[in-house]
Amino acid sequence: MRKILYVQNVSLDGFIEDSDGKIDWSIPSEELHWHFNELERNVDINFYGRRLSETMDYWLTADQNPEAADVERDFAEAWRKTERIVFSKTLEKVEGNASLRREVDPDEIQKLKNQPGNLLMVGGAGLASTFIKHGLVDEFRVYIYPVVLGSGKPMFQIEKKLNLNFVESQTFSGKIMMLKYQLKP
Repeated sequence: MRKILYVQNVSLDGFIEDSDGKIDWSIPSEELHWHFNELERNVDINFYGRRLSETMDYWLTADQNPEAADVERDFAEAWRKTERIVFSKTLEKVEGNASLRREVDPDEIQKLKNQPGNLLMVGGAGLASTFIKHGLVDEFRVYIYPVVLGSGKPMFQIEKKLNLNFVESQTFSGKIMMLKYQLKP
């Protein structure tokens, strides 16, 4: 069975965006970017909401920029190969290797999990909260940046307690710490 990961860059005080909706404080170091590239190569499907999908569409053509770094070209290539399922009630179409759904069907997601293959990844706090509510997320990877934002959008938008097992940690240049947790059985 495939696992669904919720992966998020987060401030030390638990926010994924500042109060203006900006994420410029979470630009990864080159080392961390290569780490994300390798992760992306091991993902079969990315699940996105509308807003994250529109943000990530940058990668559809990012490698065509002659000034793009090797790490960016590599990520763009890996990302375009990964299937995306976008959940939106307002989008009429999605670009690239993507399909559109109007709402999350937990049975459909569970069937995708039950298929053989690599990882599945959910992005965005709102969509992740829906997946968590339905018991679909297996692993959490939190990349903590050394910044305190004071306010903004929290990583978790849930109303229930999650009991987790610590799996591992890793430190990256820029003093960024990754913490990996899995749900307790």
